[in-house]
Amino acid sequence: MAPVGTAVQDHVALAEIELCGELIIAASAARERLSLESIDEVLRVAEERRTGTDE
Repeated sequence: MAPVGTAVQDHVALAEIELCGELIIAASAARERLSLESIDEVLRVAEERRTGTDE
């Protein structure tokens, strides 16, 4: 049993979960299948490429 009040946070996993949620919201709001460009926009792929950050 883990001690009370201790929590391990995996920031990469939390970021991935957030992106998946955003993708699900975008897909549910779309009338048709999302294009690859739309998916990249939701996942902020171009932004990551411009800044060179790797979360």
